[in-house]
Amino acid sequence: MNQTELNKNKQLPNKEERHKLFGSVTPGPRTKPVDKSKMADLQNSKKDFLFDIDMVGISNVKHPITIPSQLTPEIQTTIGTFSFGSSISQGSKGTNMSRFTEQLDHYHRQGFAVDIETLKKFTEELAGRLNESDSEIEVSFPWFFERKGPYSDLAGMNYADATIKVLYDAETGFDVTVTLTGKITTLCPCSKEISEYSAHNQRGNVTMSVKLTEDFDEQTIDWKAALLEAAESNASARIHPVLKRPDEKMVTEQAYENPRFVEDIVRLVAADLYEYDFVEAFSVECRNEESIHLHDAVASLNYDKKSEAQ
Repeated sequence: MNQTELNKNKQLPNKEERHKLFGSVTPGPRTKPVDKSKMADLQNSKKDFLFDIDMVGISNVKHPITIPSQLTPEIQTTIGTFSFGSSISQGSKGTNMSRFTEQLDHYHRQGFAVDIETLKKFTEELAGRLNESDSEIEVSFPWFFERKGPYSDLAGMNYADATIKVLYDAETGFDVTVTLTGKITTLCPCSKEISEYSAHNQRGNVTMSVKLTEDFDEQTIDWKAALLEAAESNASARIHPVLKRPDEKMVTEQAYENPRFVEDIVRLVAADLYEYDFVEAFSVECRNEESIHLHDAVASLNYDKKSEAQ
């Protein structure tokens, strides 16, 4: 007996009966209003709710975005992961959660190019939509850039993980922090020193978080490219998507000529960030995925340029 004949022999109840079999019930009477103006609005209740709340909002919101870049490709589409929030006072019960995504959809329909000036405008308008004096937005996304082999000039795509966080306050203005995690090659100085030949190397992950100055001009400086250069130029070698044998020889020899501990990386990257005029304060972390250990090696530092004036 074939499958068609088997199916014909099985007598199934209709779909409504099947749903009842698995727990569906007949809808009960509807007594509450369906008109929005007549519905209770608990979130907008006003009384003494004991404490102010520093931030309330939504997170892990996935949405398509457009990213401008000074490296090729100059315009790219990707997926942003968003968080939105604002404070609420002791006298308010809650925030209006739907207004966060309403604002996002509004910008999406205009073509959401994620740059710092756009996000500043977004947060200021969002505060008004929420009837609050402050708001914040954070968006993380993969940023792609073309990388050519050092000898063959054959190109491929690398990427780094980028984040922009903008805080808006009606009294103090904007606070902007950007973060980039780029990948590098590091070769162990100790291994090179003690070995008769060769040295172990590994992939390093350099994370830089930077507070931007108020006068930062994104039209002049691409912060993504600048932070990437700070990480890669201080590495033992850069990461490449395409390497032919002459390329591999050059990269391997470059790494051997530039050994780096994680401690070396964070100090060298910090020196570059210190020299960037658009950086007010920064943190740097280097995490190496060790090739001869099961653990990672990690180093980090924080620096605030304003501390020098104190």
